[in-house]
Amino acid sequence: MEQADRIFLRDHVLSADIGAFQSERGLEQRLRFNITVDLRHSVSGSDDHVDHILSYDVLTQAVTTALADQRYNLVETLAEKIAAEVLAHPRAAEVAVTVEKLDRGPGALGVSITRRAARLDATGVTAEPVIMVHAEGAPLPEGGLIIVPQPPGLPLPKGGNDRRIALLAMDQAAWALAGALQLEVAETRTELDAAALSGQQVVWAPSRLAADEAAAGQTAESLGIWLAMRLQARSLIFALPKDAPLPKVDDQLHASIERITLP
Repeated sequence: MEQADRIFLRDHVLSADIGAFQSERGLEQRLRFNITVDLRHSVSGSDDHVDHILSYDVLTQAVTTALADQRYNLVETLAEKIAAEVLAHPRAAEVAVTVEKLDRGPGALGVSITRRAARLDATGVTAEPVIMVHAEGAPLPEGGLIIVPQPPGLPLPKGGNDRRIALLAMDQAAWALAGALQLEVAETRTELDAAALSGQQVVWAPSRLAADEAAAGQTAESLGIWLAMRLQARSLIFALPKDAPLPKVDDQLHASIERITLP
Protein backbone atom coordinates (compact mmCIF):
# COMPACT_ATOMS: atom_id res chain seq x y z
CA MET A 1 0.00 0.00 0.00
CA GLU A 2 1.38 3.37 -0.98
CA GLN A 3 2.26 5.68 1.90
CA ALA A 4 -0.02 8.72 2.13
CA ASP A 5 1.48 12.16 1.70
CA ARG A 6 1.99 13.94 5.00
CA ILE A 7 2.33 17.42 6.37
CA PHE A 8 3.67 18.13 9.83
CA LEU A 9 4.25 20.69 12.56
CA ARG A 10 7.41 20.23 14.62
CA ASP A 11 8.55 21.64 17.98
CA HIS A 12 5.71 24.15 18.36
CA VAL A 13 6.13 25.46 21.93
CA LEU A 14 3.44 27.38 23.83
CA SER A 15 2.76 28.02 27.51
CA ALA A 16 -0.48 27.05 29.24
CA ASP A 17 -1.99 26.39 32.65
CA ILE A 18 -2.36 22.60 32.63
CA GLY A 19 -2.07 19.70 35.05
CA ALA A 20 -4.00 17.67 37.60
CA PHE A 21 -1.74 18.37 40.58
CA GLN A 22 -2.45 21.29 42.90
CA SER A 23 1.12 22.48 42.44
CA GLU A 24 0.45 22.95 38.73
CA ARG A 25 -2.69 25.03 39.05
CA GLY A 26 -2.42 28.72 38.32
CA LEU A 27 1.04 28.34 36.82
CA GLU A 28 1.80 28.25 33.13
CA GLN A 29 4.24 25.64 31.88
CA ARG A 30 5.76 25.08 28.47
CA LEU A 31 4.18 22.54 26.16
CA ARG A 32 5.73 21.20 22.98
CA PHE A 33 3.45 20.06 20.15
CA ASN A 34 4.28 17.80 17.23
CA ILE A 35 1.57 16.97 14.71
CA THR A 36 1.73 14.79 11.60
CA VAL A 37 -1.22 14.51 9.22
CA ASP A 38 -1.75 11.86 6.55
CA LEU A 39 -3.51 13.54 3.65
CA ARG A 40 -6.56 12.08 1.98
CA HIS A 41 -5.28 13.08 -1.46
CA SER A 42 -1.77 13.38 -2.85
CA VAL A 43 -0.21 16.83 -3.02
CA SER A 44 0.72 16.08 -6.64
CA GLY A 45 -2.85 16.90 -7.59
CA SER A 46 -2.83 20.34 -5.97
CA ASP A 47 -1.65 22.23 -9.09
CA ASP A 48 0.73 24.19 -6.83
CA HIS A 49 -2.30 26.06 -5.46
CA VAL A 50 -2.42 26.71 -1.73
CA ASP A 51 -6.22 26.38 -1.61
CA HIS A 52 -6.00 22.80 -2.87
CA ILE A 53 -3.99 21.45 0.06
CA LEU A 54 -4.33 21.21 3.82
CA SER A 55 -2.81 24.43 5.10
CA TYR A 56 -0.22 24.33 7.87
CA ASP A 57 -2.37 26.99 9.55
CA VAL A 58 -4.91 24.23 10.25
CA LEU A 59 -2.36 22.57 12.53
CA THR A 60 -1.36 25.65 14.50
CA GLN A 61 -4.99 26.76 14.73
CA ALA A 62 -5.99 23.33 16.06
CA VAL A 63 -3.57 23.82 18.96
CA THR A 64 -4.79 27.37 19.60
CA THR A 65 -8.46 26.33 19.47
CA ALA A 66 -7.93 23.35 21.76
CA LEU A 67 -6.08 25.43 24.37
CA ALA A 68 -8.80 28.09 24.28
CA ASP A 69 -11.59 25.54 24.80
CA GLN A 70 -10.89 24.78 28.49
CA ARG A 71 -8.25 24.26 31.15
CA TYR A 72 -6.95 20.70 30.91
CA ASN A 73 -5.88 18.39 33.70
CA LEU A 74 -4.37 15.87 31.29
CA VAL A 75 -2.19 16.29 28.21
CA GLU A 76 -3.99 13.18 26.92
CA THR A 77 -7.29 15.08 26.74
CA LEU A 78 -5.58 18.05 25.09
CA ALA A 79 -4.06 15.75 22.47
CA GLU A 80 -7.50 14.25 21.76
CA LYS A 81 -8.98 17.71 21.30
CA ILE A 82 -6.21 18.73 18.88
CA ALA A 83 -6.75 15.53 16.90
CA ALA A 84 -10.48 16.25 16.68
CA GLU A 85 -9.85 19.78 15.38
CA VAL A 86 -7.50 18.53 12.66
CA LEU A 87 -9.74 15.63 11.60
CA ALA A 88 -12.65 18.04 11.18
CA HIS A 89 -10.88 19.13 8.00
CA PRO A 90 -11.96 16.96 5.04
CA ARG A 91 -8.42 16.72 3.62
CA ALA A 92 -7.06 15.06 6.79
CA ALA A 93 -7.22 11.24 6.77
CA GLU A 94 -5.19 10.47 9.90
CA VAL A 95 -3.39 12.53 12.52
CA ALA A 96 -0.65 11.79 15.03
CA VAL A 97 -0.37 14.24 17.93
CA THR A 98 2.36 14.44 20.56
CA VAL A 99 2.03 16.82 23.52
CA GLU A 100 4.94 17.15 25.95
CA LYS A 101 5.40 19.01 29.21
CA LEU A 102 8.83 20.58 29.29
CA ASP A 103 8.94 21.92 32.87
CA ARG A 104 7.87 18.94 35.00
CA GLY A 105 11.11 17.01 35.22
CA PRO A 106 14.62 16.54 33.91
CA GLY A 107 13.25 15.65 30.46
CA ALA A 108 10.06 15.96 28.44
CA LEU A 109 6.96 14.13 29.70
CA GLY A 110 3.98 13.59 27.46
CA VAL A 111 1.72 11.50 25.27
CA SER A 112 1.47 10.50 21.62
CA ILE A 113 -1.80 9.45 19.96
CA THR A 114 -2.79 8.48 16.42
CA ARG A 115 -6.37 8.85 15.27
CA ARG A 116 -8.32 8.25 12.05
CA ALA A 117 -11.59 9.33 13.67
CA ALA A 118 -12.14 11.92 16.35
CA ARG A 119 -13.12 10.81 19.86
CA LEU A 120 -14.12 14.31 20.96
CA ASP A 121 -16.25 16.93 19.24
CA ALA A 122 -14.38 19.61 17.33
CA THR A 123 -15.04 23.18 18.33
CA GLY A 124 -14.19 24.43 14.86
CA VAL A 125 -13.30 28.00 14.05
CA THR A 126 -15.23 30.16 11.63
CA ALA A 127 -13.34 33.23 10.56
CA GLU A 128 -16.42 35.43 9.89
CA PRO A 129 -14.32 38.28 8.54
CA VAL A 130 -15.17 41.94 8.12
CA ILE A 131 -14.96 43.03 4.48
CA MET A 132 -14.67 46.63 3.32
CA VAL A 133 -15.22 47.91 -0.20
CA HIS A 134 -12.64 50.67 -0.17
CA ALA A 135 -12.69 54.16 -1.63
CA GLU A 136 -9.95 56.77 -1.64
CA GLY A 137 -9.87 58.78 1.58
CA ALA A 138 -11.90 56.28 3.59
CA PRO A 139 -10.71 55.67 7.16
CA LEU A 140 -10.09 52.04 8.03
CA PRO A 141 -11.93 50.52 10.98
CA GLU A 142 -9.81 48.86 13.64
CA GLY A 143 -9.29 45.13 13.79
CA GLY A 144 -9.15 42.39 11.19
CA LEU A 145 -10.27 43.53 7.78
CA ILE A 146 -10.31 42.34 4.17
CA ILE A 147 -10.17 45.34 1.87
CA VAL A 148 -11.58 45.22 -1.66
CA PRO A 149 -9.89 47.86 -3.84
CA GLN A 150 -11.52 50.05 -6.44
CA PRO A 151 -10.40 49.58 -10.06
CA PRO A 152 -7.45 51.74 -11.06
CA GLY A 153 -9.49 54.00 -13.35
CA LEU A 154 -7.11 53.59 -16.28
CA PRO A 155 -7.87 52.57 -19.89
CA LEU A 156 -7.80 48.78 -20.24
CA PRO A 157 -6.74 46.75 -23.29
CA LYS A 158 -9.57 45.62 -25.56
CA GLY A 159 -10.07 42.57 -27.72
CA GLY A 160 -9.73 39.72 -25.23
CA ASN A 161 -11.59 38.51 -22.15
CA ASP A 162 -12.73 41.91 -20.87
CA ARG A 163 -13.76 40.63 -17.44
CA ARG A 164 -10.48 38.81 -16.80
CA ILE A 165 -8.55 41.89 -17.92
CA ALA A 166 -10.63 44.02 -15.52
CA LEU A 167 -9.89 41.62 -12.64
CA LEU A 168 -6.18 41.70 -13.40
CA ALA A 169 -6.39 45.50 -13.26
CA MET A 170 -8.04 45.12 -9.84
CA ASP A 171 -5.04 43.03 -8.78
CA GLN A 172 -2.75 45.90 -9.76
CA ALA A 173 -4.94 48.28 -7.76
CA ALA A 174 -4.71 45.91 -4.78
CA TRP A 175 -0.92 45.92 -4.84
CA ALA A 176 -0.83 49.71 -5.16
CA LEU A 177 -3.31 50.18 -2.29
CA ALA A 178 -1.49 47.68 -0.09
CA GLY A 179 1.73 49.58 -0.64
CA ALA A 180 0.09 52.88 0.25
CA LEU A 181 -1.51 51.42 3.41
CA GLN A 182 1.55 49.30 4.30
CA LEU A 183 -0.51 46.12 4.33
CA GLU A 184 -0.10 42.69 2.79
CA VAL A 185 -1.94 41.42 -0.29
CA ALA A 186 -4.04 38.24 -0.03
CA GLU A 187 -4.97 36.30 -3.16
CA THR A 188 -6.14 32.86 -1.98
CA ARG A 189 -8.87 31.57 0.31
CA THR A 190 -6.20 30.19 2.61
CA GLU A 191 -4.54 33.60 2.94
CA LEU A 192 -7.89 35.33 3.54
CA ASP A 193 -8.95 32.82 6.22
CA ALA A 194 -5.58 33.09 7.96
CA ALA A 195 -5.79 36.89 7.98
CA ALA A 196 -9.31 36.84 9.38
CA LEU A 197 -8.45 34.36 12.13
CA SER A 198 -5.39 36.36 13.17
CA GLY A 199 -7.14 39.75 13.08
CA GLN A 200 -4.87 41.00 10.29
CA GLN A 201 -5.76 43.69 7.77
CA VAL A 202 -5.09 42.72 4.14
CA VAL A 203 -5.96 43.92 0.66
CA TRP A 204 -7.62 41.35 -1.59
CA ALA A 205 -6.34 40.81 -5.13
CA PRO A 206 -9.44 39.18 -6.64
CA SER A 207 -8.46 37.58 -9.94
CA ARG A 208 -7.23 34.24 -8.58
CA LEU A 209 -10.45 33.47 -6.69
CA ALA A 210 -13.00 35.27 -8.84
CA ALA A 211 -11.80 34.81 -12.43
CA ASP A 212 -13.88 31.66 -12.99
CA GLU A 213 -16.84 32.88 -10.92
CA ALA A 214 -19.00 34.95 -13.26
CA ALA A 215 -21.45 35.68 -10.43
CA ALA A 216 -18.71 37.69 -8.69
CA GLY A 217 -18.89 40.38 -11.35
CA GLN A 218 -16.02 42.78 -11.86
CA THR A 219 -16.86 45.89 -9.87
CA ALA A 220 -15.55 46.45 -6.37
CA GLU A 221 -19.10 46.37 -5.03
CA SER A 222 -20.11 43.10 -6.71
CA LEU A 223 -16.82 41.46 -5.76
CA GLY A 224 -17.23 42.58 -2.15
CA ILE A 225 -20.75 41.13 -1.98
CA TRP A 226 -19.63 37.86 -3.59
CA LEU A 227 -16.66 37.54 -1.23
CA ALA A 228 -18.83 38.28 1.81
CA MET A 229 -21.14 35.43 0.81
CA ARG A 230 -18.23 33.10 0.02
CA LEU A 231 -16.48 33.71 3.36
CA GLN A 232 -19.67 34.04 5.43
CA ALA A 233 -18.58 37.49 6.51
CA ARG A 234 -19.78 39.03 9.73
CA SER A 235 -19.96 42.51 8.26
CA LEU A 236 -19.70 44.16 4.84
CA ILE A 237 -18.73 47.83 4.84
CA PHE A 238 -19.10 50.19 1.88
CA ALA A 239 -17.13 53.44 1.76
CA LEU A 240 -19.42 55.85 -0.08
CA PRO A 241 -20.01 59.55 -0.68
CA LYS A 242 -22.65 61.10 1.56
CA ASP A 243 -25.51 60.96 -0.94
CA ALA A 244 -24.67 57.64 -2.58
CA PRO A 245 -27.13 54.78 -1.88
CA LEU A 246 -25.95 51.46 -0.55
CA PRO A 247 -25.59 48.83 -3.27
CA LYS A 248 -28.31 46.20 -3.49
CA VAL A 249 -27.15 42.96 -1.89
CA ASP A 250 -28.27 39.36 -2.31
CA ASP A 251 -31.00 38.22 0.07
CA GLN A 252 -28.84 35.21 0.98
CA LEU A 253 -26.12 37.45 2.41
CA HIS A 254 -26.31 37.28 6.21
CA ALA A 255 -23.61 39.85 6.94
CA SER A 256 -24.57 43.16 8.50
CA ILE A 257 -24.33 45.99 5.94
CA GLU A 258 -22.59 49.15 7.08
CA ARG A 259 -21.34 52.30 5.46
CA ILE A 260 -18.48 54.70 5.99
CA THR A 261 -19.27 58.15 4.67
CA LEU A 262 -16.37 59.67 2.81
CA PRO A 263 -15.19 63.03 4.14
